Amino acid sequence: MFDSIGFIGAGRIAHIMLAGWQHAGTALPRVLVFDTSAEALASLQAAFPQVQAGSLSEVASQALVFAALHPPAMGETLAQIRPALRPEAVLCSLAPRLGLTALQEKLGGFGRLARMNPNATSVVAQGYNPIALGDGLPADARAALLALLTPLGQTPEVPDALIETYAVVSAMGPTYFWFQFDALRQQAEAFGLSPADARDTLRAMLHGAVDTLFASELSPARVMDLVPVRPLADSEAAILAMQRQAVGAIHAKLHA
Repeated sequence: MFDSIGFIGAGRIAHIMLAGWQHAGTALPRVLVFDTSAEALASLQAAFPQVQAGSLSEVASQALVFAALHPPAMGETLAQIRPALRPEAVLCSLAPRLGLTALQEKLGGFGRLARMNPNATSVVAQGYNPIALGDGLPADARAALLALLTPLGQTPEVPDALIETYAVVSAMGPTYFWFQFDALRQQAEAFGLSPADARDTLRAMLHGAVDTLFASELSPARVMDLVPVRPLADSEAAILAMQRQAVGAIHAKLHA
């Protein structure tokens, strides 16, 4: 286990991971965070009082460093932290676009690297967080990193070249549906269900619907024929066209 953790970036991803560990009851070592935004740091510390603020070099000198930055800021920051990285440390990038080879080059050959694609559902310890592990990451460091991430949910090891695809499918995936789920919840309440009953009904229905489509031996066409009434049938083609266009565009952008 790592004796300290550093987060470069105090935004959504730091909140998600810390909340997931908290939800799972995971005891963490010392956590230091750097962010150029005082507001972001204050928000993170308000939610997780154990988090300590540190300078960029202080945070980069921890045993495990999570680079939780947007791609445009990543390159410049990596150059700044190169002198602070401990030879025995591990750096895990949480950003798309910069692959393991590019990360190693920008870090002057530092090879104890990983890239992970955090999923928002890690907040409730049910994340699906694909990870690519660098060739220069030894077995003991790999095991320690995966053990730390396990409480957040599933952490499948995937090829580095597929991290961006997982970002589009698993990391962004909930956003394609959440607003629709919540709209149905609102309608359920408007139709007379209590807020608690609406939540319980939708939660059970959605879990069952997903497993029926992906965990049964039925074909997608057979699954979709199980219910005789499809009120949105006339709009399905338009909805699918919008989804394919938007998701295809973001996938192309991440691979540009």
